[in-house]
Amino acid sequence: MTRLETLKTQLLKQFGEDAALTLALDELTLEIPAEQWVEACKTLRDMPELGFEECLDLCGVDYSAWRAPTFDDAAQHYPQRFAVAAQLLSIKHNWRLRVRTWAQDDEFPIVDTLCEVWPSVNWYEREAFDLYGIVFEGHPDLRRILTDYGFIGHPFRKDFPLSGNVEMRYDPEQQRVVYQPVTIEPRQINPRVVREDGYGIGR
Repeated sequence: MTRLETLKTQLLKQFGEDAALTLALDELTLEIPAEQWVEACKTLRDMPELGFEECLDLCGVDYSAWRAPTFDDAAQHYPQRFAVAAQLLSIKHNWRLRVRTWAQDDEFPIVDTLCEVWPSVNWYEREAFDLYGIVFEGHPDLRRILTDYGFIGHPFRKDFPLSGNVEMRYDPEQQRVVYQPVTIEPRQINPRVVREDGYGIGR
């Protein structure tokens, strides 16, 4: 039995044969209901047979584009717009796992924080909050980490305008930084392909 098969067996043993576990590209993904997010992650960390003592990364995901009417299968597979995915590592067993949960409210996405499970997620959750607007309930210091304090919106959301909502500049008369509406004119960028005359003819 391979290491990946052993991990899959242990996960099904712990979370039940009906666990939302998928295997793709030699990677396992375990989907966890939002209300069980923290407890399930504690189990993944504390069970000796699993032993995921480290969370290497955590990110937000906006699946809104996958819910378009032309993607019926994807729309059924992705029940909500926003998800949180964490990449776990067990040094003891030398295996990895992706765990994912869904924020139940598309308008105001909330997921419980994992800071008490893996303190390393502190800044990752702040990044997901900043870029996607996902609120992590119980986070000790949830504030923006990459954008400016006066930034409007969440730039990794699929519906965020390409040029943003406001721009910032220094005003010499007021001697301070000011915010103003975006002055960049939206434009269509089409790639220009240059080829010699007769390209592809008679070849």
